[in-house]
Amino acid sequence: MPTILMDDEALDDFLTAAVGEYQLITPATPLPCFALLLGTAGPATLHVERVAFGRNARTTDPSARREFSETIVPRFGAAYENEHRAWWVDSRDLLKASREAETLGLELLGSIHMHPDWHRIGPPQERGLVLSERPTPMDRHVFAQTAWPINVICYLERRDNAFYHALAAWSPARCGTELTALPLRIRTRTKVGA
Repeated sequence: MPTILMDDEALDDFLTAAVGEYQLITPATPLPCFALLLGTAGPATLHVERVAFGRNARTTDPSARREFSETIVPRFGAAYENEHRAWWVDSRDLLKASREAETLGLELLGSIHMHPDWHRIGPPQERGLVLSERPTPMDRHVFAQTAWPINVICYLERRDNAFYHALAAWSPARCGTELTALPLRIRTRTKVGA
C-alpha cells in the first residue's frame, strides 16, 4: 500500500477552487469541485505535484447523460437527477491533462473532489445526509469505474467566517467497490533546519 505525498501548492490550488465553488452552493445547486491529480509513482509512494481542472460534462456528454439516467439515478437515488450533483470530467480536458502531465514528466494518478457540509447547507429533506472525507456509495462506484490508484476526498465546512477541511485518500480494490484507505501526507511549508 503506497503512501500518498501531496505538495502543499497542489492542495492550495484545489482548496482555492473548492472554497470558490462552495460559496456559490445553494440548497438547489450542490455544485461539485473536482480536479485531476498529476505526479509521479515510486515503489512505495505516489507523489502528487499538481492538480489539473477540467469542465464538468455531465449534462453535455451523451455517455455521461446515459450513465446517469440508466445507472446512477436508479442505483443511488433521485437526488442525482439534479444536474449540479456529481462530476463527469470532459474527455477533452482529461486528454489535455494527460498530455500536460506527460510533457512535465508526470503521470495522471487520480482525482480529488469536494464534499461540502451538505447537512448544514443543503435542502431540508437532505439534512440527514452527513458527508465527510469518507466515500459515499456513489464515490465507491465511481472510484471502481475509473480504477485510478488515488482518489482523494476533501470534506469542506464553513464555521462562522472560516473554512475547515479534512482529507482522506482511497484506492479501489482489484474488483468490486471495496476501497482501501491510503496514508496521506501533505508537505508543509516549514523548512527543515540545516
